[in-house]
Amino acid sequence: MPTAAATAFRSSSCFSTQRPSSLPSKNSDLESHLLTAKPKSLLHKHPLWQPTHANISLQFKEKILCLEIMGVDSGKALSQNPCLHTTSLTSIHSIITFLESKGIQQKDLGRIFGMCPRILTSDIKTELNPVFNFLYYDLKVPDQDYRKVINKCPRLLISSVRDQLKPALYYLQRLGFHDLHALAYQDPVLLVSNVEKTLIPKLDFLISLGFSRADAVGMVLRCPGLFTFSIENNFKPKFEYFAKEMKGSLEELKEFPQYFTFSLEKRIKPRHREVLHTGRKIPLPLMLKTTDEEFKELIRLDCG
Repeated sequence: MPTAAATAFRSSSCFSTQRPSSLPSKNSDLESHLLTAKPKSLLHKHPLWQPTHANISLQFKEKILCLEIMGVDSGKALSQNPCLHTTSLTSIHSIITFLESKGIQQKDLGRIFGMCPRILTSDIKTELNPVFNFLYYDLKVPDQDYRKVINKCPRLLISSVRDQLKPALYYLQRLGFHDLHALAYQDPVLLVSNVEKTLIPKLDFLISLGFSRADAVGMVLRCPGLFTFSIENNFKPKFEYFAKEMKGSLEELKEFPQYFTFSLEKRIKPRHREVLHTGRKIPLPLMLKTTDEEFKELIRLDCG
């Protein structure tokens, strides 16, 4: 956050909840007043101040500017979280102060609030603090690492500990995800995935392809990203190509579930077609994991 912007954001008048008593009531008078009124805070000198509509209240205007100064798209945030229309700047400031007390830095806020504007109207005691308690007590994340985990998955802050985070953790642990460090630092998105609507259906889909439950579980343990892919847009088209065009076996996918992480159009199809020209069989991991230069050399050697 730029120094001037940070100063403006921290200005006490920026978070004032008192409505100016001298504002005119008519729109035309209001516009004239806003354009000629003496600036009450550094926000009034900010370049974003003038383009905003003069017909809105000073408090709402300051709220928009505070969001923009942090790097948050105010229009998108207000659309995704209508409660922002009525929340006070004092409340927003309390949220920011609380997050900073947990190690979140000012430079992180724009991205975090931009991704999850609902955080700005969360209740600190009943919604935000329980998440940090979950990180500390359930995931064993030390307080100095809160920032790393939250930046990895800001959605943690808008997830109910009772209804979402703990059920997801218990389900994943039952499957065999026992590495809490990996869940917290590498795959926290799994914790914000709904068990009934996301995790179970994706595991069931793998089983429907012909894998045993044990094999399907083994695949997601080796490649947790499988839980984040769309059945319709990822699993189905990639498996169809693998089975029909590549004539691959389930055993190959069981050994290399990372197949589903590669782009069908940009990596799988082009490389498979080049391999077909050689008339040879190249192991799936070797075909997909190698760099472009390594793959070209591999094809050259096979053709030579």
